[in-house]
Amino acid sequence: MSDRDFLSEFESAAIPRDRWTHREHLRVAFLYLRDLPFADALVRLRSGIQALNRANGVRDTATSGYHETLTVAWARVVASVVERGAAEDFDSFAQRNPSLLDKHVLGAYYSNERLFASEARATFVEPDIAPLPGSQPVDAR
Repeated sequence: MSDRDFLSEFESAAIPRDRWTHREHLRVAFLYLRDLPFADALVRLRSGIQALNRANGVRDTATSGYHETLTVAWARVVASVVERGAAEDFDSFAQRNPSLLDKHVLGAYYSNERLFASEARATFVEPDIAPLPGSQPVDAR
């Protein structure tokens, strides 16, 4: 599926839950961050993920659903790579940055206790191990 078709499917909240993987999260982040200022991309990521979760019947609870810190932290990591020279499409981006396909990358920045605390799910929290790359604002809601 082309990046354009994928983004259209995401924006229509039409990606089935079993296809909404870490790779797909990265793909939408890359596509928005490649083409939009960080704050605008983050607004679209937040609203799109939340809409997709609703469409797939995913409830926001203490242990599932939308997670603000994961969304913002991954957006900052992806943005820092995009700023160094974006690939034309997601497949090229993924090939050049295979480490990002490991969903445990944020462990270099966050302890599990901090990242998976209820506060981190509801609002962005800064990391407790190492600073995230870049200094993008996170308050654009």
